[in-house]
Amino acid sequence: MTAICSPREVFKEALRHGCASIIVAHNHPSGDPTPSKEDIRVTQRLIDVGDLMGIEVLDHLVVGSQGYISLREEKYI
Repeated sequence: MTAICSPREVFKEALRHGCASIIVAHNHPSGDPTPSKEDIRVTQRLIDVGDLMGIEVLDHLVVGSQGYISLREEKYI
């Protein structure tokens, strides 16, 4: 299963509230929190857009029934 992530939707509330940074999180219904290639690609896209907007992406958490993985801790960010 693949979901589309729009940077516009991700940053809309951050802009509305004047946030300087965000943490992104999503779940994997399979239960395995291992980030996919698409998760990593989307994370980099969000970082790039955030840089243009002056909003830092601090982390991206992938959650599953087996726990979670921080893309920052795994050095993807």
